[in-house]
Amino acid sequence: MVTSLSRAAAVAVPALLVLLAPLTGCGTDRAQPSAAASPGTSEPAPAAAPTTAPVTPGQVGPTHARGALLSVEPLRGLDAEQVRGYLSGQGVDGSRVRFGVDTSRISYATVDPEGRQTTASALVATPRTPSTRRTAADQPGGAVRPLVSWQHGTTAGRDEVASMTEDGSDRAAAVMFAAAGYVVSAPDYLGLGTGAGYHPYLDLPSTVTASVDSLRATRALAERNGPRLDAQVLVSGHSQGGQAAMAVGRELRRGAAPEFRLAAVAPIAGPYDVSGTLRTAATTGIENASAYLAYFTVAWNRLHHLYDSPAQAFRPPYAASVTELLDGYHSGPDVLAALPATPAELFTPEFLHRLANPSGTLAEALAVADGSCDWRPGVPVRLFAASGDRDVPIANSGFCQRRVRAAGGDAALIDVGPVDHATSELRALPQVLAGFDQLTGARQGG
Repeated sequence: MVTSLSRAAAVAVPALLVLLAPLTGCGTDRAQPSAAASPGTSEPAPAAAPTTAPVTPGQVGPTHARGALLSVEPLRGLDAEQVRGYLSGQGVDGSRVRFGVDTSRISYATVDPEGRQTTASALVATPRTPSTRRTAADQPGGAVRPLVSWQHGTTAGRDEVASMTEDGSDRAAAVMFAAAGYVVSAPDYLGLGTGAGYHPYLDLPSTVTASVDSLRATRALAERNGPRLDAQVLVSGHSQGGQAAMAVGRELRRGAAPEFRLAAVAPIAGPYDVSGTLRTAATTGIENASAYLAYFTVAWNRLHHLYDSPAQAFRPPYAASVTELLDGYHSGPDVLAALPATPAELFTPEFLHRLANPSGTLAEALAVADGSCDWRPGVPVRLFAASGDRDVPIANSGFCQRRVRAAGGDAALIDVGPVDHATSELRALPQVLAGFDQLTGARQGG
């Protein structure tokens, strides 16, 4: 779907060269598996957090505060020269690399869409500097570093997120920011990585809580190991993560996590007009529309009960297999290879019409999903998008800009050119970093 399927499509399915357009929504995940797994990871998964009492699905045992740090698994560290080589291999600009980078996978306490306690995982990336260790960070003059919250794009397999594999633009983005002197919190969202349950794909409220709680857990790790952090948080993300970035920024701006202070938001190619993107996918089509709509439909059925039986939404033979296909244990190539080229081949005519013309519960949930830009930021907001994007058309960013302005704020819209969805991220990332450095550069010394 976003980062994982883009790479898979380029290698295994040449006709699908661009990423799946992501959405965001809200609701309740009513059918979750009780434990996470991490098949096919390039790095070992952390041990499960200990529990001392029986738990129901979605709970983590003893009561933990939201954002409590449950486990830490050190991952690969890179010196500055290795960082440059790694970023080059991922197609990410490395011209602003100043430090080596250390990475860890963390598990932390958060809540599911029903507000029940659960666990999630995240990647934490820190600059490798003399002030990284607590003994140095506590000394006068040790650098005090702001946080970057990086929101990832749509991912089908739980082992394809940044905390689980080095091969992807999300890990590369986190490393890029850390190599410039930032501490990076990159949440896997619920149900991906090592987190419990299914991924409640496009559920905006739980995406926000998981991301804010990831910031809290990252701060707890920094308090243990360094470096020192200030309250500033700069938020970015690509595709689904772009829309999530606006929603996380809104939550921080509202003061829901008073320990943090929003400093800037710079999302890339987000589907802020969820209803419009859904309508386009269901009617005239976008790149990878079948996979995008299938993931959306299966997830939102768990959240909002869109159908009683898959056969009410999907044509045969897909009705018999699509729910299992989108269970988090199938990779991007699996999903792309198993689905037909067009939504008309995948969905019943009645359900496809419903997606394009929502009513009732679906319309209400989409109204929530469309609201990520309905706030007055009071901080710099730069919306990056590509005029050549056929997954998430640049009109989405125009929609967001209008909604921000209608709320009394402002947002700049930057067109990175006539390039596709995946390339929009690679072109925008160095500009996002340059903007963050302009805001915080005086605080980024070693």
